[in-house]
Amino acid sequence: METRLDERSLSKLKWRCRRGLLENDLFIERFFRHHEETITTRQAAGLTTLMDLSDNDLLDLLLRRKEPQGELDTDEVNEVLGLLRRSPPDTKDRS
Repeated sequence: METRLDERSLSKLKWRCRRGLLENDLFIERFFRHHEETITTRQAAGLTTLMDLSDNDLLDLLLRRKEPQGELDTDEVNEVLGLLRRSPPDTKDRS
């Protein structure tokens, strides 16, 4: 069984995920809205790795313009990327 992220770690992760591009923020906000209660430490590691990318490189991955390669091509990154890509961001459900 995978360890779920505790509240403090989740709060730090959310802060770490703040981006400069609105498009990236929409994907990330939707991810947290749907998965916040069940994020594991493994998924947090994958998400943290993605947050080390530039905004444009991250957007290319989210929009499937590119796929993870090299050191970025890990199970954790691919799992989180799949969750982030699941459906396009919907600006109507932003509150």
